[in-house]
Amino acid sequence: MIIAIDGPAGSGKSTVAKELSKRLGFTYIDTGAMYRAVAYKIKEECIDPEDLNAVLNLMKGIDIKLEQSNDGVKVFLNGKDISPYIRTEEIGKIASKIARFSEVRKILVGMQREIGKKSKNAVIEGRDTGTVIFPDAEIKIFMTASPDVRAKRRWEELKKKGIEISYQQILREIKERDHLDETRKDSPLKPASDAIIIDTTDRSIEEVLNQILEIVKKGNIF
Repeated sequence: MIIAIDGPAGSGKSTVAKELSKRLGFTYIDTGAMYRAVAYKIKEECIDPEDLNAVLNLMKGIDIKLEQSNDGVKVFLNGKDISPYIRTEEIGKIASKIARFSEVRKILVGMQREIGKKSKNAVIEGRDTGTVIFPDAEIKIFMTASPDVRAKRRWEELKKKGIEISYQQILREIKERDHLDETRKDSPLKPASDAIIIDTTDRSIEEVLNQILEIVKKGNIF
């Protein structure tokens, strides 16, 4: 059983997907973390993310694994836990740049499908899980929210971590990332034709979770 959750940065999809997987006892698959793992290696090796050949050569020598934990998922790159280092705005920007390359997406989509097939049941989240990776997913959710609200959420999250950054800068970066994700030629960010769209602008995580759990029940999955 596959539940695919898509949406832009800051829509709440990661938080919802993690909690949903816990409540259902499903495997949680964070596709964006895999792009961030590649982005982390690109930064570490000082490679230009716009240089496709260099990126593809780098990908030949990397092994990415996702491991379930109480905190959601740990990301391992060549055996090293890089989870604490891949959630920065800089890594996110690099990830969006390489996500525009069809060749990069093809490699990672293959990995993601393999993880999904090995899992008996899974909640998979990202930006094209319902349109490309698992178009036959039993349930497809597309979460969205206004750019202002998404920027505020991210700003508050970073403040709690002691990271100083202006709200306006985060808002600008979110809009830039939306543009990159929505306008890329391969697998642009958009709802699947049969996805249920949930606007989280004025809703709590618990409200969204309850709605999705009701959808699961109505689908006679259990």
